[in-house]
Amino acid sequence: MTLKLYFLRHGETTYSRSGGYCGVTDAELTPEGTRMAQGFADCYKGMNWEAIYVSPLKRTLATAKPLSEATGLELQVREGLREMDFGAWEGNSTEWVQQNLANDYIRWLTEPAWNPPTDGETGVEVSGRAMAVISEIREKHPKGNVLIVSHKTTIRLILCNLLGIDLGRYRDRITALAASLSLVSFDVHGPMLEVLGDRYHIPEDLRDRLGT
Repeated sequence: MTLKLYFLRHGETTYSRSGGYCGVTDAELTPEGTRMAQGFADCYKGMNWEAIYVSPLKRTLATAKPLSEATGLELQVREGLREMDFGAWEGNSTEWVQQNLANDYIRWLTEPAWNPPTDGETGVEVSGRAMAVISEIREKHPKGNVLIVSHKTTIRLILCNLLGIDLGRYRDRITALAASLSLVSFDVHGPMLEVLGDRYHIPEDLRDRLGT
């Protein structure tokens, strides 16, 4: 049996609906986001899980909670799995950033791995702390199913790192809608992407909701 890492983005928040920047901002799930989390638990609670690792923010903890309760597994909280710090962009829309911090926004679009949001983190910094958690998980769990509940930017950067994709292209190559699930398995040839951005575990009436 190989190690399989399941990457689950948190359920819907008001920011994922609006497209506003929400990194260190500790947003709650919407009622629909809570339904998404329960849908995941209902679909996957029958699997044999080794562990659940989760970002410390409210939206990820709430997304992981239903599966934790269904399986009896304690949540392993890791700071390295939190979302990018968007600095001065936090809580603001893309339009606001374009109007008020245009130069920083253009630099970020051009090379988001090395250019941070104003006063925020770079993609390289996020990747560094997140991959330290992945290394810990791989050491502790050489095989079995492990769930990682994290955030849009963080998950995309982890996947790029594992798959050998230039970190500067994380926004162009990887998708991670609210409550979407991606799966990477490990064998003698290294990491293999088996699933990207699946959402069929969430209630059918929520699958087409707008959300970043």
